[in-house]
Amino acid sequence: MMNSSTIKHELQNILSGKSGFSHDAVIQAIANHLRTSQRASPMAKEKHQNKSKETASLIAFAQQHQLFYNEIDERNYVAEGAEQKVFIKDNLYVVKLNDAIYYASWEDYFLNLLLHNYFFSDTQYQFLGFHLKDNILYAAVKQLFVKANELTDLVKVKTFLTNNGFENTKNHDYYHPILGIILEDLHDENVLTNNGILYFIDTVFYIHPDIFWS
Repeated sequence: MMNSSTIKHELQNILSGKSGFSHDAVIQAIANHLRTSQRASPMAKEKHQNKSKETASLIAFAQQHQLFYNEIDERNYVAEGAEQKVFIKDNLYVVKLNDAIYYASWEDYFLNLLLHNYFFSDTQYQFLGFHLKDNILYAAVKQLFVKANELTDLVKVKTFLTNNGFENTKNHDYYHPILGIILEDLHDENVLTNNGILYFIDTVFYIHPDIFWS
């Protein structure tokens, strides 16, 4: 297992767009666009105030680079939560429409995708494009469809994460003090179990900027 300093260096390069995997390239380009076109404030309140400007910027960016995804078949709708709508695709994948409501900024949402793909590559997100519905902007991502065949043991989730440097802060929330990474909402609907293997399908990552970039 790599040590934390090596992981941190890799993640800094991925989130800043200096390295990464091919499936991350578009996500990195969007995050970089947001970072350079109108740098979001590190203060959450100010980020929320800038989010509408980010949305307008993303719509223009999507139009310029033909990044709209309109292949949503409403007949394949399966579920939705506060943050996303889920559609089945070819019985192999799910397509998720996420409006980034859990995040103070759109940049934070795309950084979350990059962090998820690094830590949980077996359920990696592939960015399909942006989707406009009822004047709401969504990011459309594709992910492997995981069918649970047993209940998830949250003690095993906690053991797995603590073995990888994360500390349980409260309930289903975790923090990696060396990396400066927060991981939240890991209840048994966001971590599924198939044949004894844990699959993290919905993660909410944040970074603590002062620690992560140090």
